[in-house]
Amino acid sequence: MINFQFPRPLYLLITAVTLLGTASQAADPPAPGVIVAPVRLVEFADRIEALGTLAANESVELTATVTETISAIHFDDGDRVETDQLLVEMTSQEEHAQLEEASSTVNEAYRQYQRIKPLANEGTAAKSLLDQRKREWETARARLAGIESRLADRLIKAPFQGVVGLRDLSVGALVQPGDLITTLDDDRVMKLEFPVSATYLEVLRPGLEVIATSRAFVGRTFTGVVKAVNSRVDPVTRSVRVRALLPNPKRLLSPGMLMYVELQENPREALVIPEEALQPLGEQQFVFVVSADNLVEKREVQIGGRRPGQVEVLDGLSSGDQVVTHGHSRAAPGQAVTISAIDDGSRTLPELLNALPGSGRAE
Repeated sequence: MINFQFPRPLYLLITAVTLLGTASQAADPPAPGVIVAPVRLVEFADRIEALGTLAANESVELTATVTETISAIHFDDGDRVETDQLLVEMTSQEEHAQLEEASSTVNEAYRQYQRIKPLANEGTAAKSLLDQRKREWETARARLAGIESRLADRLIKAPFQGVVGLRDLSVGALVQPGDLITTLDDDRVMKLEFPVSATYLEVLRPGLEVIATSRAFVGRTFTGVVKAVNSRVDPVTRSVRVRALLPNPKRLLSPGMLMYVELQENPREALVIPEEALQPLGEQQFVFVVSADNLVEKREVQIGGRRPGQVEVLDGLSSGDQVVTHGHSRAAPGQAVTISAIDDGSRTLPELLNALPGSGRAE
């Protein structure tokens, strides 16, 4: 093996150049990578959240009004019925016979009244006889109306359009006044009732937009408006009951469902940034803004309302500014950075973090 040695002056020169190159590399490290998000101007509104329960716009329990046996049932479980549609008939042979007798009596009393009327007008019959015949006719009509009413009590009809519930009775069953026949719900429009803290009384008003969701329909929202606000505040919970109306054209919603309610109050256009961009310090809020020449600026901002993942900025930023959302620990005011990714909503957070140099994770 040949041991080659440089002359000492040349060796010192090579060593100095190597050290200078190493120092230069140490003095100019690569700019750290960060993820930024643009400041956007979007439609924004303050949110009031609550839990509510659905009820049908019109709802009734159809019950028997007389003691009688059921002779016919004209509906099945879950049928949709129209107003005045016949649902249940009860045994009424006796009432029908009485109806025929009363109708015949009315007709006969009317004929007797019509015979006497011209005679009384001519003076050949007493006025008292005319009054008697008229009284008999009116009495017969009253008896007929009573029988028709008793007959109507043996017919259960739908008072409005809607969907019937389950029927637990069969033909031949004996029912008594108050016994449940079935339920009827008008589910074309649903009432949504929910409590709201009395601190929001100033903003609660009819016409306020409501957005409701349910775990039964993941990813689907139902919109409606506030119909009324109760005039009393609950002295125990210090909340007020609010009623909203939700259109239900596809009949997806059912009475009794639990709904997650969100009220949209004070709609406006606002500047928003991701919540990850905020750097709180005491009661102050700061963000790191990346300028056009990729320099970091620490800027104080005034924030307003919040919604999941976003916060409203009232002052300190302009539309189009780019704020750091991930990589704060790698950046410092006045430092140059490299924008590794832009969080515009088109990629997931893991995909964005993988764009960062090194481990792929940032604070």
